Amino acid sequence: MRANVIQEDPTFVQATSSKSGFMGVSACETRRNALDSRVIGRANRSDLAPGLEAIATRLSSDEQTRLAALLTFCEPLPQDCSRLQTLSLREWLKLLRWLDVSGLALCFYDRISEAGRMELLPTPIAAGLELRLEENTLRTQSMLAESIAIQRDFQNAGLSYAILKGLSFWPNSVSRPELRSQFDLDYLVAENDVPEARRILASRGYRLYASNGRSWEFKRNEKPGVTLKDLYKDTGSFRVELHTQPTGAGLVSPLETLEWRDFSGFAMPVLSPVDLLLGQGMHAFKHICSEYVRASHLLEFRRHVLFLRNEQAFWAELRERAHRYPRAAMGLGNVTFLITQVMGEFAPESLTSWTADQLPAPVKLWVTTYGDRAVLGNVSGSKLYLLLNRELDQPVRSTRRPIWRSLFPPCLPPSVIRAFPNDSLSVRLGRYRMQIGLICSRARFHFIEGLRLAHEAYRWRRLLHHGAR
Repeated sequence: MRANVIQEDPTFVQATSSKSGFMGVSACETRRNALDSRVIGRANRSDLAPGLEAIATRLSSDEQTRLAALLTFCEPLPQDCSRLQTLSLREWLKLLRWLDVSGLALCFYDRISEAGRMELLPTPIAAGLELRLEENTLRTQSMLAESIAIQRDFQNAGLSYAILKGLSFWPNSVSRPELRSQFDLDYLVAENDVPEARRILASRGYRLYASNGRSWEFKRNEKPGVTLKDLYKDTGSFRVELHTQPTGAGLVSPLETLEWRDFSGFAMPVLSPVDLLLGQGMHAFKHICSEYVRASHLLEFRRHVLFLRNEQAFWAELRERAHRYPRAAMGLGNVTFLITQVMGEFAPESLTSWTADQLPAPVKLWVTTYGDRAVLGNVSGSKLYLLLNRELDQPVRSTRRPIWRSLFPPCLPPSVIRAFPNDSLSVRLGRYRMQIGLICSRARFHFIEGLRLAHEAYRWRRLLHHGAR
């Protein structure tokens, strides 16, 4: 049954900006100079292997435009952002599609409005963004109502859980929840409570779609024919993911240090501040190590760090907590270094000293060589992450799968929408059309990006060889 839309709580959407801020003027100036030279590599060269030189790579016209849009989140607004004013309507529509898929469209519109630079936006683009915001406000309210209903059942059953991502990022990472493009509801659940959580979701009409042992994906009221035009609409369909976290010697479960926050009059458990930032950083790292880097994940992490920049006790606690997890320093360092390359310095030394500054030279080389392309590239993504994964897995090189086996998946993509009993012919045709479209687009992606990876893999070996001299 579809959740009713609830009234918006003024305190829920109030922008909280007393601590939040944007990148300083000097960092923005540095990044603007880099934009003029179209150079990807902007790392501290002394941190790289002796004799290693940055590779100057020209950004495509589309990538330059996307970079100009991303730099609007600097303070003050960089002069290069005036490039947006010269775009044709066709170029704006291409940029808008990237903003939609990258999760930045609504934050971008809010930022332009906040900066008083609405003249940068053509009237049709401004109207389209305003409509997106109106639709997403209703969608956010609907998702909040659904989340409250699920959590009320969780709490009545006495489950140990916490909300992940989504609402928990407000206000540290996003000034208003309706500015986020959120696709699902995520919960961290105690391992012993997973069976009951699954039963509760099943009773609400959710169907299990995928499971990998530590997470379960459920969908309810799935509909064929949903496209990018429906990205911000309240369609009445919902997706829920349950997650568990391994426990072991020296590890403290995040569920033992929860905080309770009020959202629209309902108390929800969220992760502690340290676990929240750590989890956010590792989630962004996971996406860097995959086909597509969603720029909104990086922007939200950057804002979160700026929100807490001067909290020295926090950074000390984060460092102590991160040392309990083998890849935490590597993950946080990778994310921090990539954001710095694309948008300029933003993180305090109390974070970078044990994360970004300690990255292995090959990992830094990948970021300085391919970082801009990973963030600003086409929405279809790329396979360049496989080169990074090889370097991250360096200690287990002898046991890892050859890179060529990752070029093509061993099986077809899973069903986007599963059959319902007594489906009508139109619904079945819509479901088949959606699945065939997915298979064709993925086949095209694997073919084109496989060829590009083959070329870049050869180039990458030469870069590593010169860097090792």
